Amino acid sequence: ISISVFPPSSACIGRYILNMQITSCGHTYQRCLGDFYVLFNPWCADDPVYMDNQAHREEYVLNEHGILYEGVHKHITSRPWHFGQFEDGILDICLKILDMGASYHHGSDRDHCWRNDPVHVSMVVNHMISSHTTNSIMKIPENNDYLKGTKPFSWNGSVPILQQWYNGRCRPVRYGYCGSLASVMCTVMRCLGIPSRVVTNFCFPCSIENPLGINEIFDCTGKNLCGKDKLWRYHCWNESWMARRDLNQCCGDWQCLDPTPLETGRGSACSGPTWVRSIREGELDLDYDGHHMFSRVNSNYVGWLSQNNAKKTKFFCDAWPCGQHLITKSVGSEQFEDITGAYKYELGSVKNKEAYYRAYRRIHPGYCNASNCHIERELSSLKNPFLSDSGINMRLKMANCPMYGEDVQLHWLLENLRSENKNLKFNLCAQIITYSGCPMDQFWKDSVNVTLGPREVKTIPLCISYNQYGPYLCDHNIMKVVAVSDPECGEVLMVSRDIVINRPPVIVKLLSQPRLKVPCTAEISFCNPLQEDMKNCVMTLEGCGLFKEPMTIDLGTLASNQQARTIVEFTPYRLGSHRLLANFGCHKF
Repeated sequence: ISISVFPPSSACIGRYILNMQITSCGHTYQRCLGDFYVLFNPWCADDPVYMDNQAHREEYVLNEHGILYEGVHKHITSRPWHFGQFEDGILDICLKILDMGASYHHGSDRDHCWRNDPVHVSMVVNHMISSHTTNSIMKIPENNDYLKGTKPFSWNGSVPILQQWYNGRCRPVRYGYCGSLASVMCTVMRCLGIPSRVVTNFCFPCSIENPLGINEIFDCTGKNLCGKDKLWRYHCWNESWMARRDLNQCCGDWQCLDPTPLETGRGSACSGPTWVRSIREGELDLDYDGHHMFSRVNSNYVGWLSQNNAKKTKFFCDAWPCGQHLITKSVGSEQFEDITGAYKYELGSVKNKEAYYRAYRRIHPGYCNASNCHIERELSSLKNPFLSDSGINMRLKMANCPMYGEDVQLHWLLENLRSENKNLKFNLCAQIITYSGCPMDQFWKDSVNVTLGPREVKTIPLCISYNQYGPYLCDHNIMKVVAVSDPECGEVLMVSRDIVINRPPVIVKLLSQPRLKVPCTAEISFCNPLQEDMKNCVMTLEGCGLFKEPMTIDLGTLASNQQARTIVEFTPYRLGSHRLLANFGCHKF
């Protein structure tokens, strides 16, 4: 007997048991034929997650290989990630996540009726990633302290994280960061049949007091002081494709879901789903957490100088606007796609201003009847004056692309826009900054007197040696260089540059042609570029379809310029395109 099951598009997703009942000669027999799974179906036109582009379905549902984009907006780095949504056992783990988070919105899961709605399913998954009080999948370390867990940046894929959570009686995995949280959510959503992708937003504001303003405070040496507001260098979240029946949408569109718990003034919480188009239009009353998502791509940056008498002065500086660069992996390509235009209109355009005014009135009720001119005057009064207003232009330009162990070379360009001499004294400094905007150690300071003739352009070379920054960099590969003019010289000028220190590469070379269920070998090599020993060196290997579990190789201590070569053997157990990932760690990073 051949049995075909055609569940309706409104069927609840989950695991079903199929029983057969046979009546013959007055006797009834029952037999269990087995179980089957019902998932969302982006190939079905009646399904709320229907996506009509085959290339997009292959990328956002079927592709197990992803790329995470990190760094800073002027130096974007990338690293591969294994989603692994088709690995053995992952579907059962994803359904377990729905079981554990079922009471989040509905109090009871007795009828499972919400499981046919991708909106409610996405809200449950979003909450379970890191916001559930006891059973969330992953935790973020407090105060960057991860000694009692795994380093957040050492993960290569979602499968080990989900397996550790499931095998550990659904206790949170320690530790992750926004990129791993968004990627795990992407795995779960793709596994359930919902097209999803990871998005990176550069210059991401996290402000408690003013939703549309972010304040950074510096002292007279240029040191970034730890305040309430944080300017994240980048932040990752998830986008999922669905038609929002609650918004009367008849066709699917991207919805923003941020699983990272962020401080909102009323406690920390995840965000979404928020219709991406509503963010661009400033329609904040339309959706969940619209005001939070709008502020994260539209906040205004303000830099302040804090002096000894607690007086704060605005810098003359050219601030990079928040949320001006949002990217994701391109369809069928290893390159990134700029999707900033999906979140906001071109900066300064009429539509951009209209959307901003519309959102401003909803976020600040006191301005609900204010004119556009009134709002614009208020915004102008909050912004930093431009450097050109002081008669000086400045910028810090990279002279090299430093790798761990190399000196940082910069060119400091200054231009006098006036017809008279300028005599200025500058304080310069460099300090480590975490990706989430927390200022760490200030490790370098200098003072320079600069004289500029009328209309003169001058270039001053700056060098920060590895011996100066190396002992402080640790797992954080971002530093901030700042030049601040002495307040006694008059107007306070500031120029800054975020610098990414690239990690040394790990080279993977296949020594034989991979074939299904046939042993294959690969050579993994790494060279210590430092003029000192690297201690506690560990290589972690992972690959969906190649390794059932991640492989860890202890390399011990590597001397200066020593190259470590390791031959590994694995047996591919699944057909398809696979990727071998190698991650190197030591006491330095």
